[in-house]
Amino acid sequence: MHRRSLLQAATVAAVFAPLFARAQALEKPKLTLAVGGKNLLYYLPLTIAEQKGYFKAEGLDVSIVDFAGGARALQAVVGGSADVVSGAFEHTINMQAKGQRLRAFALQGRAPQIVLGINPKTMAGYKTVADLKGKKIGVTAPGSSTNVMVNFILAKAGLKPSDVSIIGVGAAQGAVAAMRAGQIDAISNLDPVITLLQRSGDLKIVSDTRIVAEADKVFGGPMPAGCLYAPQAFIDKNPATTQALANAIVRADKWIQAAGPKDIIEAVPESFLLGDRAVYIDAFLAAKGALSPDGSFPEKGADTALRALASIDATLGQAKLDLSAVWTNDFVKKANAKYPKG
Repeated sequence: MHRRSLLQAATVAAVFAPLFARAQALEKPKLTLAVGGKNLLYYLPLTIAEQKGYFKAEGLDVSIVDFAGGARALQAVVGGSADVVSGAFEHTINMQAKGQRLRAFALQGRAPQIVLGINPKTMAGYKTVADLKGKKIGVTAPGSSTNVMVNFILAKAGLKPSDVSIIGVGAAQGAVAAMRAGQIDAISNLDPVITLLQRSGDLKIVSDTRIVAEADKVFGGPMPAGCLYAPQAFIDKNPATTQALANAIVRADKWIQAAGPKDIIEAVPESFLLGDRAVYIDAFLAAKGALSPDGSFPEKGADTALRALASIDATLGQAKLDLSAVWTNDFVKKANAKYPKG
């Protein structure tokens, strides 16, 4: 009798195991993820998730395509050549105003980490932001969050975006070279570019949102930064895949908070160090506090982002937007339950 019960149990298990496996299966295990400036500390959780094998551990085969800036990464997902973006949160709001439904589902940065600084060579007499009128300002790519930050700070000083010349310089050695050669008078960029320029005396900081308190002050509230976002249609069609992506980012977020400089240096590709390990370590220590500890979006984050965007685009302030539709913590809540310690 006992043997028969065991056989029956084995038969039941054999029948239902494939069904269970299918229920747990990822809808789209192989996918393309677009990012603008992968080497930046802004996207460190993405790199850690890739390098530590967290995507693979979730059954994902993620192809990461790197672009010169977040605006181009956004174009890739809108155009259909990428499934998901690792990019700035505010793009989800901008695109809703244009009729595109995108939703952020895992946070990488709780402050923008963008630094606006002037070139001491070409602007030796700089006193206030108003002095930037008529000047050339380098950003990662026109339309990216580095550009939005410039516009926002200019607006606070009574200047319009058209009062300056915006030049795309990327997020690596090209940005450093443009500053050192005097091709730009100011730069809005991120680490490790900022720390590299600062250490060589080629940058004087005007505004530093690597410091969470300063970012909150600049933007008037919590300003979500780097995150994973995707078209709502992708999330609806691929909930298990979206959950797997969120799991990997949450694990990476937690690993970073517990990591020391040596751990980070060993984890990131050599090319990210821009030829100077000490600079990268300084950059990591400067940015660590602005990275998300657990992937969760702040409740008022979308309100802050909309205010920032509306200050440079009046039509956004008048648009009827559903801010609850541009973000969700549903996936990170499950990820934190699955990986309470990372």
